[in-house]
Amino acid sequence: MNINEIKLTQYSHGAGCGCKISPAILDTILHSSVPAAVDPRLLVGNDKRDDAAVLDLGNGTALISTTDFFMPIVDDAFEFGRIASTNAISDVYAMGGKPVLAIAILGWPVDKLPAEVAQRVLEGARAVCAEAGITLAGGHSIDCPEPVFGLAVNGMVQIEHLKQNSTATEGCRLYLTKPLGVGILSTAQKRGILRVVDAAIALESMTKLNNLGEQLGKMPAVKALTDVTGFGLLGHLSEMCEGSGLAAEIEFDKVPVIGSLPYYLEQNCFPGGTQRNWNSYGHKIGELTETQRYILADPQTSGGLLIAVEGREAEGFETELRTLGYDLTSFGTLTSRNDGPLIRVM
Repeated sequence: MNINEIKLTQYSHGAGCGCKISPAILDTILHSSVPAAVDPRLLVGNDKRDDAAVLDLGNGTALISTTDFFMPIVDDAFEFGRIASTNAISDVYAMGGKPVLAIAILGWPVDKLPAEVAQRVLEGARAVCAEAGITLAGGHSIDCPEPVFGLAVNGMVQIEHLKQNSTATEGCRLYLTKPLGVGILSTAQKRGILRVVDAAIALESMTKLNNLGEQLGKMPAVKALTDVTGFGLLGHLSEMCEGSGLAAEIEFDKVPVIGSLPYYLEQNCFPGGTQRNWNSYGHKIGELTETQRYILADPQTSGGLLIAVEGREAEGFETELRTLGYDLTSFGTLTSRNDGPLIRVM
């Protein structure tokens, strides 16, 4: 078998963060009648729908601990390793932290795919870890029916700089650091209709580290932070709204979107995860067009940071971000909770 001709996406039933269990099913899995042990050091735990667990180390700093893994979203093994690693490390950045250590999680169908292909996956992971300034220090592997890869990542943060998805305030402006649509493009790839230029756009997006999060953690104007992955923008924004006791109004035309999506949507090209997402939280969302639903509920793999910024600080925030190379425009506002939908799209 020529490893350069192997198409990894043909060996898995799902792709990237589109493999995530839907929010509704996840609620059932996490529900338990067994009382949870109380640890006063645990600042963020399983009782919150945040990106990582956070443990107070007692010296003004906290340990951030997270894991993320999935099946191939691209055919190339090296790029699969890069994407999966970028995605896993993002959870530390989404808490305002700095990653310090990673270990690998590998499931491999040894009877179907050569070990040399898995080696390329790990090489991609090492490349991203080096870019993030951390070491891939070990890991665990199993024989698995489908290829699976990801990382467990530890990070550090000054507690005063810790960001959560449940601490937004009324009037916050909303920003997103990466355009939506990689779920749609990855589905196009599995169907064999993805154009070369769009494959490059998707890869660049999914392998771009969300290291801006470490700097966002130090900005008092940033009131809440999360990343947008398998539940789509609407799902992760819903978690932010519900955790903060707020609602949201978003302007669809201002949401950053990959420009070629209409071409693929015209061919009914969207992942199954979109409908699973919508079935889980669609009842919380105001009226949408079909196109808006396909884009806003599209499961993202290694998506951007969703940032809630204090309204009166928005202009200064945008100016500061431009000096860091990010030209962001607000696409929505967090509002008081009322009897209407949790999220209104205009």
